[in-house]
Amino acid sequence: MFDLILRRAALDGIEGLQDLGLKDGRIAAIAPRIESDAPATDLEGRFLSPGLCDAHVHLDKACILDRCPVCEGTLAEAVALTAAAKPGFTEEDVYARGAQVLERAIAHGTQRMRSFVEVDPRAGLRSLAALLRLRADYAAMIDLQICAFAQEGLTQEMATYELLEEACRQGADMVGGCPYTDPDPAAHVRLILDLAERHGMRADFHLDFDLNPAASNLPHVLREVRARGLQGRVSIGHVTQISAMSPARRAEVAESLAAAGIALTVLPATDLFLTGREADRLVPRGVTAAHRLEGVAASLATNNVLNPFTPFGDASLVRMANLYANVVQAAGAQECRAIWRMVTCGAAEAMGARAEIAAGAPADLVLLDAPDAVAAIREAAPVLAGWKAGRPSFRRPRAELLLPRPRPGGPAPR
Repeated sequence: MFDLILRRAALDGIEGLQDLGLKDGRIAAIAPRIESDAPATDLEGRFLSPGLCDAHVHLDKACILDRCPVCEGTLAEAVALTAAAKPGFTEEDVYARGAQVLERAIAHGTQRMRSFVEVDPRAGLRSLAALLRLRADYAAMIDLQICAFAQEGLTQEMATYELLEEACRQGADMVGGCPYTDPDPAAHVRLILDLAERHGMRADFHLDFDLNPAASNLPHVLREVRARGLQGRVSIGHVTQISAMSPARRAEVAESLAAAGIALTVLPATDLFLTGREADRLVPRGVTAAHRLEGVAASLATNNVLNPFTPFGDASLVRMANLYANVVQAAGAQECRAIWRMVTCGAAEAMGARAEIAAGAPADLVLLDAPDAVAAIREAAPVLAGWKAGRPSFRRPRAELLLPRPRPGGPAPR
């Protein structure tokens, strides 16, 4: 009755090793022992997790350091360098660079991803066309959600609005904005949510990306979400200002976000690299400890790979989770499990989906060389294999140590 049995899996929250029976792309059964003649794979007690979810990536501007030399390492420089490079983006160029990052992400266990794609008079719809092809070509291994995105403002260049409208018609899944680059942030928020409502889509905002809480654009988003009844359909990214707030103010913001159903994604690599540049000592981290914001749907994500916003990266969410745990000084087992949820079920929730291991759930699974989620975080454990809709999607062999043989009659190597 099964297509495949995964034997002796360690599952988060379940004591003892379990067998999983997969059928027609779903988990049909979970039990300590499943008797079946179906093909079987022994997982040898390693940690089996729902597929990892990366809720905030920019595939269209990945891997462009060769054309965007970083000098200052500031947000303003990153925006300017990328804007200057965009007219040279071709559909094939974006496709090749995006495929490079997608394949790395898949091999690191990512099975769901939200990628922003910049749509404006410089990029036109070329990058969108590339991502639509990537979504189709890699659909068997990863669910790619595409967000048409206004990076460089909107109200001062309404041609971007028309291109966003066309992107929604051509197949984008959602729409996104960046109020801090717009001369009228409140109008920017309204226009993006107008589009989202008209097309029945979710919306996302890059928001409050500095360390000055006095200049927040979050109130504009909160007000519009409440007024329009869009609870549960809007997410925000970065929001590094929260890291600069007092505990009391952070609690107030968390309560507001939870009440409005707004999901929060933090981007540790980018937030660390770009913020705090004005400090000459005791440089602030600038990373919001989102998993400690009570009631908020929190996730952490890659954001950028090898570009002026983040001149590092390999699209590994396990590495990103380990980095985040270090930065926010989270070491306890309970916090580590909460951080693991930020790259699995929490991230999926931010994308309007679910990531879980349960009977009837999609068989979207990854295997890690660790006994549990806590060890996976602490050790930045390698991802060994994945199954997407029950079908093997990648396999990464464990490292083999080539120890020298002892000499006859000599001592064994130590």
